[in-house]
Amino acid sequence: MRRVLSRLVSVVALPTVLVTVWWVASAGSTDVYWPPLRTILETFPDVWTTERLRADVLPSVLRLTGGYLLAAVVGVLLGTVIGSYRWVRAVCEPVLEFLRAVPPPVLVPVIMLFAGIGDTMKVTVIASGCVWPVLLNTVEGVRAVDPVMTETARCYGITGTARLRHLVLRSASPQIFAGLRQALSIGIILMVISEMFAASNGLGFTIVQFQRGFAIPDMWTGILVLGLLGFLLSVVFRLVERRVLGWYHGLRASTRRSP
Repeated sequence: MRRVLSRLVSVVALPTVLVTVWWVASAGSTDVYWPPLRTILETFPDVWTTERLRADVLPSVLRLTGGYLLAAVVGVLLGTVIGSYRWVRAVCEPVLEFLRAVPPPVLVPVIMLFAGIGDTMKVTVIASGCVWPVLLNTVEGVRAVDPVMTETARCYGITGTARLRHLVLRSASPQIFAGLRQALSIGIILMVISEMFAASNGLGFTIVQFQRGFAIPDMWTGILVLGLLGFLLSVVFRLVERRVLGWYHGLRASTRRSP
């Protein structure tokens, strides 16, 4: 019980301090662009009604989910192939280094030419940025598979799909999840950026509309929604990671306890 309370305090301590500082620092503000936190919180329930959540937040989450899952599948598949074969890595590396250096927001106008201005464009923009951390971490994870385990699997006749599933992907899964965690934050950023171009709904579109209409407290409430969304997605990701990588975290814990 004491451990749970200690962890809870460590989680809420910094956010509580930051909110308190924000509340005190903005309490007497008369700047139109820096309204008091009290005003923002009072505006929040009036702006983010159930109807607006359904009209703006839900489409954003669906686009983010589509682009993120597409990037995860493509990144893991390509990363496994590139990491498994040295000659494929030698051929693809120059092209990959070139493409990863191009910022995804720069590609938005180009993607709009081919994918239009609908949800396909937004999902493609998200996927184009999220795929790189997944791909590169998968490549490194596959390359780092223990040679002794590889040789043991060969001696026992474990080949093909069984070898890929039980040895390669399982050994590389900690690094794959590290890439997926990085991709999640990138996906949220690209979700907002993609919705600022020729959109009619979504969080990015709504925040820009508030800004253009000088509804500054409303704009700040949108930023708070983005922060809360990122926090909730991070919690969900951590729960999934703990379940999938339970063996890995258990191994690390037992290693730390051993003398």
